[in-house]
Amino acid sequence: MRLTVLGCRSGMPADGQASSGYLVETASAQILLDCGPGIATALSAVTDATLLDAIVVSHLHADHCYDLLPIGKSLLSATMTYPGGPAARVDEMRAVPLLVPAGARELFTRWAALFPVTTIPLLDKAFERAFDVREYEPGEVFEIGDATIGVHELRHVLPNCGIRVEAGGAALAYTGDTGTTDAAVKLAADADLLLAEATLSHPDRTEHGHLCGGDAGRIAARAGVRELALTHFSCTERHWLRHLRDEAASEFDGPVRMVRAGERLTVGNG
Repeated sequence: MRLTVLGCRSGMPADGQASSGYLVETASAQILLDCGPGIATALSAVTDATLLDAIVVSHLHADHCYDLLPIGKSLLSATMTYPGGPAARVDEMRAVPLLVPAGARELFTRWAALFPVTTIPLLDKAFERAFDVREYEPGEVFEIGDATIGVHELRHVLPNCGIRVEAGGAALAYTGDTGTTDAAVKLAADADLLLAEATLSHPDRTEHGHLCGGDAGRIAARAGVRELALTHFSCTERHWLRHLRDEAASEFDGPVRMVRAGERLTVGNG
């Protein structure tokens, strides 16, 4: 299994870096985890959206799902030949499975209606034609190619599910956004890699729910993961990242990595 970091900023893009988005590649599947602002562009640099086997969204905050609409429109446009434009890239539409929290279908349909293309009605049907929208419930498991995907409810102001991907004997756990919770330990149990948000420099015990480096390190240690990768940075200045890493390393004895956009990681034995 391989993980490509497409974007790792919390909130909106900053300093030329996109928000949350991660491409997971297994022997027979390409799966996009979250797609915040800037991810449609970053994704196009490493693969064609028409090759995706699934997109999984952890929760419905904009920094984790905003680029679904441009990705959907790109999937639709790939099937079209407009007079004077390039030929269609694919012969027929293959709806990409889109695994999303409950209520997402209605939200996304209303959102797409705000940007009509009256002369090309097909481009207004991203969530009817480009995606096979599947609203999940916490605890559900999906099979995508050779990958098993589980969604685990965590603690955030908006309902959020951490995502666990298993394939070829390797396991990746991704938190999405969460505060401290025992459910995150269950999500990450014995994973080869825990991709954990580390938004804050110090613990946050408010109802909003975010982690600091030390929180992520404690989850990794309790879960017995092999490696911890921190992401979802609200600041990328060196002193800030160094503090996050040091705090995580003080709680977790294994390798601690600060992810970077464009970085490719091997999960498990590859």
